[in-house]
Amino acid sequence: MPVLSKPITFRLAAVLALVATVLANVVAAPLAHAQGAVRSVHGDWQMRCDTPAGAQEEQCALIQNVTADDRENVGLSVIVLKTADKQSRLLRVLAPLGVLLPMGLGLRVDDADVGRAGFVRCLPNGCIVEVVMQDDLIEKMQTGSAATFVIFQTPEEGIGIPISLTGFSEGFAALP
Repeated sequence: MPVLSKPITFRLAAVLALVATVLANVVAAPLAHAQGAVRSVHGDWQMRCDTPAGAQEEQCALIQNVTADDRENVGLSVIVLKTADKQSRLLRVLAPLGVLLPMGLGLRVDDADVGRAGFVRCLPNGCIVEVVMQDDLIEKMQTGSAATFVIFQTPEEGIGIPISLTGFSEGFAALP
């Protein structure tokens, strides 16, 4: 029996590697579609649309890519979309690798602290925060002028990354 344990272990490792690859592709698919063709521009936001593999309809998202004012290598992709069933609105943020995951992602709109959200997963190109947007957050973003997302590289070092909310209200209203 000891002779068979190595091949089984290698087969199990190969199967696990295949499963991990498939899962990574499935998880990455929602982000990949958000980089579709630019349908319209609303102030500082782009509406990008694409039909994900296996989907019945095209899905659109508002997107803004930003970098920290003082660190060009630290950036975020901010994506707002409606779910396929049109019942929920999602805020998805792709932060760079190297963020301190337990600290989550902070958000301020104008001068009001909105709170923090936890990271849900990391991919080879960054770590993702995804939250269902409640009406109060949507209203703050529609009426605000700027939002600041805060990531942490150490417990003491928060990096504020500002995004413009110019055009957010019009873009959000235009989401199909």
